[in-house]
Amino acid sequence: MFEIVLSNQAAKFIKKADKILAKKLIQKLESLKIDPVGHDSKRITGKDLFRARVGDHRILYAVRYKENKILVEKIDHRERVY
Repeated sequence: MFEIVLSNQAAKFIKKADKILAKKLIQKLESLKIDPVGHDSKRITGKDLFRARVGDHRILYAVRYKENKILVEKIDHRERVY
């Protein structure tokens, strides 16, 4: 099982989000612990990042297999995340 490490931006976004969105984001992060590159995750071209969808929001993250960590770089609305 992987450990989730949030960037400052990601932690602030979850903290400021409304309760329903925050719950969905946390559920998605929990599912990434078990399967870091799930069927709905896609690789970002040109970068060593993946993205996961949560409604109109995106989670950008990197997987460090040697350390068993998922580094969440950014969480934001799909218009502003890339």
